[in-house]
Amino acid sequence: MDINLIENTEKLSLESKDKKITKREDYLDWREYFMATAFLAAKRSKDPSYQVGACIVNKENKIVGVGYNGMPIGCSDDEFPWGKNTTSKLDSKFLYVCHAEMNAILNKNSSDVKDCTIYVGLFPCNECAKIIIQSGITEVIYFSDEKGHKPKYIASKKMFDAAGVKYWQYIPKNNKIEITFSGADWQNTSSSN
Repeated sequence: MDINLIENTEKLSLESKDKKITKREDYLDWREYFMATAFLAAKRSKDPSYQVGACIVNKENKIVGVGYNGMPIGCSDDEFPWGKNTTSKLDSKFLYVCHAEMNAILNKNSSDVKDCTIYVGLFPCNECAKIIIQSGITEVIYFSDEKGHKPKYIASKKMFDAAGVKYWQYIPKNNKIEITFSGADWQNTSSSN
């Protein structure tokens, strides 16, 4: 074996013993990470009015489902309507769009979502509340309840209360989480680790 290699390894070993290496302190906590995942999923939505995402997490803090509001599989985003205030209900998005919660539950990567938590940008409507309850999800963490005064959201809360599904509003620690792809220099960051 090369004597220089042995000496350099011993020197590095001594240097690392002198420095106490501590973990990074500005990392995302679990809840911030899961809500951010829901917000990132919402970026996939083509809805011009509301972009909503959902992230389902099991008891081991593993993501088991992600979804956003959009058209059903096989229904072209270019052929079905995105309007809200239309003269005919058939020309309104409301008859066609699948909500984020529904998509997250249906697109799950586990056998079920029983006893899971769902993170969602907007408080679930009554239709999504029914799906959440029927799927066995036991906790809803939402960012906004701006439509909470409307009957279908009041109905959601009544059903959640009756079924024992906990729900509460998430207040973020960070106002902004930024993801930057340009300028990432993985070689420089990994060589210092």
